[in-house]
Amino acid sequence: MSKVVRKRASAAKPAAKPVARKAAAKPRIRARSGRLSKQEVHELFSRLRELNPRPTTELEYSTPFELLVAVALSAQATDVGVNKATRRLFPVANTPAAILALGEDGLKQYINTIGLYNAKAANVIATCRILLEKHGGEVPRDREALEALPGVGRKTANVVLNTAFGEPTIAVDTHIFRVSNRTGLAPGKDVRAVEDALLRTVPAEFMQDAHHWLILHGRYVCKARRPECPKCVIRDLCRFPDKTPGDARD
Repeated sequence: MSKVVRKRASAAKPAAKPVARKAAAKPRIRARSGRLSKQEVHELFSRLRELNPRPTTELEYSTPFELLVAVALSAQATDVGVNKATRRLFPVANTPAAILALGEDGLKQYINTIGLYNAKAANVIATCRILLEKHGGEVPRDREALEALPGVGRKTANVVLNTAFGEPTIAVDTHIFRVSNRTGLAPGKDVRAVEDALLRTVPAEFMQDAHHWLILHGRYVCKARRPECPKCVIRDLCRFPDKTPGDARD
């Protein structure tokens, strides 16, 4: 029986219609979740250091005592406002004895443009008295002694220890709290948790200036209401999910 060879007819397929492509949308920057890695933390501070090699406080002072007074006055006030007041006060009285001689009412005349100046005047006068009676008129380089002064809490003590005495401390204010949580650098539910996390996380080579880099970044770039993400030098490292849109710019 002969085999029948059947050939399959190759039917020509119609040419596929070109699919209209949509214009490519700009990729949305999405933050990764979780904390920064050790490498990312080092990179973060390296960039902040390159941008500002020698950061410092914006409060004006020339002695540890002037810094202590300025920081005490800065609670719920701006550095600009405090500097305006201390520019009038310090040329007249910039030692514990001199301010104590002004008296509480006399001190108020110099700081009455600052919020809560009544309570602050009372605390500064009481602090001056303690410094003279217990510390020979000098600002103590000791956390416990500093925090025993009226109106001086952990944050103020940290600022004085770091800025006046070069201690590797970090004073967590609202700016540092915000930056640490948004970026994933050192998340924490309260300022003490963030401080402890920063002390564990920040590399030793950056510890001395970390406080100033973070506060300045929070004050001028990572703002509370509308962070200026397009000009942020650590934007690609940051874990914040709600970045302000816009192209990166110099």
